[in-house]
Amino acid sequence: MDDQNKNLILATVLSLVVILGWFLIFPPEEQAPSPDLDEISTAAEGPSPASGDTALPGTAAAQAAPQEQEAPRIAVETPSLTGSLSLRGGRIDDLSLVGYRETLDPESPLVRLLSPVGTETPYYAVWGWAPVGGTTTSLPGPDTLWTLESGETLTPGSPVTLAWDNGEGLVFRRTVSVDDKFMFDVEQTVENTGDTAVSLAPYGFVARHGQPDTQNFFILHEGLVRMTDGTLEEIKYKNMDDLDPDPRGAGRVDVAEVTENGWTGFTDKYWMTTLIPEPGTPFRSVVRYTEGTEIYQTDSVSPALEVAPGATVSSETRLFAGAKEWEAIRSYQNDGGIEGFVDSIDWGWFFFLTKPIFILLHFLNGLIGNMGWSIVALTLILKAIVFPLAYRSYVSMARMKELQPQMEALKEQSGDDRQKLQQGMMKLYKENKVNPASGCLPILIQIPIFFSLYKVIFVTIELRHAEWFGWIRDLSAPDPSSILNLFGLLPFDAPDPTSFLAIISLGILPILLGISMWLQQKLNPAPTDPTQKMVFAWMPWVFMFMLGNFASGLVVYWITNNTVTFLQQYAIMRSHGAKPDVFGNIRSGFKRKPTEAKAANAPGKPKK
Repeated sequence: MDDQNKNLILATVLSLVVILGWFLIFPPEEQAPSPDLDEISTAAEGPSPASGDTALPGTAAAQAAPQEQEAPRIAVETPSLTGSLSLRGGRIDDLSLVGYRETLDPESPLVRLLSPVGTETPYYAVWGWAPVGGTTTSLPGPDTLWTLESGETLTPGSPVTLAWDNGEGLVFRRTVSVDDKFMFDVEQTVENTGDTAVSLAPYGFVARHGQPDTQNFFILHEGLVRMTDGTLEEIKYKNMDDLDPDPRGAGRVDVAEVTENGWTGFTDKYWMTTLIPEPGTPFRSVVRYTEGTEIYQTDSVSPALEVAPGATVSSETRLFAGAKEWEAIRSYQNDGGIEGFVDSIDWGWFFFLTKPIFILLHFLNGLIGNMGWSIVALTLILKAIVFPLAYRSYVSMARMKELQPQMEALKEQSGDDRQKLQQGMMKLYKENKVNPASGCLPILIQIPIFFSLYKVIFVTIELRHAEWFGWIRDLSAPDPSSILNLFGLLPFDAPDPTSFLAIISLGILPILLGISMWLQQKLNPAPTDPTQKMVFAWMPWVFMFMLGNFASGLVVYWITNNTVTFLQQYAIMRSHGAKPDVFGNIRSGFKRKPTEAKAANAPGKPKK
């Protein structure tokens, strides 16, 4: 067997094994005082929420508290968000994303992130105060009806202030402001006009009713995401029922004490809602799941504050509610002091490659203004970076071709003595400074790059609905064209992606991918071994079907990579005296040779 071909087959098979294996194996110091959860729970079971004395989120009563009742709303209008907040509980519970629509249709609805109780998928953020140390005064909660004290419409630069007087000497205010992207700032204050000090703990929570319709793909995290003093934690929705039982019998719970910096929230593929306590302050992060009502909830509980008679105390929390745009999130991290916020984007296990690849792609897109051509440019840069290693590999392969006559002579001399053949070949390689394994390197290098780029294209919102040209209007989705309707020439649509026919409904890009791999093979003559020849013959078309339903951006990368590899290898082989006969190799692949059976039955051939 030709060692060059053997190495190429070995590298290809190894790549396939890694790719398929990946998809099969991964189906993808003393702190400041905080309110005691048991104490808060006891207080939560007091008067009904309707009276204004409500529970800290997390108990069954508190989670059921936000009932949909008619209440005035304050409009929210920013360049990035539109919606409203309700005076019932002062909840931020109605937000849509101005720059994002559900489909490519420009008339399709805006992506809706938050929804009030009473809709099909309630999802909202609430703030309040929890009693500590035996405090029994009435407190505002998720169902309290606030009044608008100042402001009209919540816009960047125009905050609104809500107020509520408990009639027992405490006046509560909540000032909400928003920037031009996705960040809200919520300042809660308590003014004590009575003659008795009270201890209260400010909190905020994000609640989501019912498990959302997720991608449910193993390489993508959707569910809880939180940062606790530099440690990133992720819990999928389906795994939240594995949390520890709540000692109060209200479902499942997980508690983490944060010393200085952290945040907690829920993330979807492209969107996120996250509570961010003031950086540098401790808080208690509580994750809850109530099985009966199927409510997912994450709380941030700050240390208790004592409000002396005549005093006013305040607590500030931020809420990120929007699209996981890298530039915006990086700005909140670097300029807003939110530690590790960029890691809310799911960079995956190869984050050390995924992050720089995305940053480079984002930079190129800023220069070029087209994500498709940016992927092409990225591929060229990556090929240039690994070219020194690839060059040595291609040179070694070219030298292997030069040694082909000597290897064939060595095979004839060795006969059936495999040991003698191996020893002779090793001596031949050593004398000519040839590494027979070097042919594997270019393919092996592509594996982590392939997965990292796949991750970038799959999870980053910058690729969502990103056009290239012509029919490629979404590089994060498969090629929408289909060979079954002759790429739109026949008067019927391509099969639905969920249809069985979608397996054979190849688009233009996957077909070009198969052709590019097939042409790359033709740099060398087909192997004489029948098994090798069969593997080589089927390999491009197997890859074509394997990658046919992958994101178009990834297929663009692979086609560009194959094309550049072909040109590099051709030029290097020519520079070392080899003259690849591409067209001759193509013609020979279509020639039919008589089988042994036909040869054995040919006239004049003695029969055994």
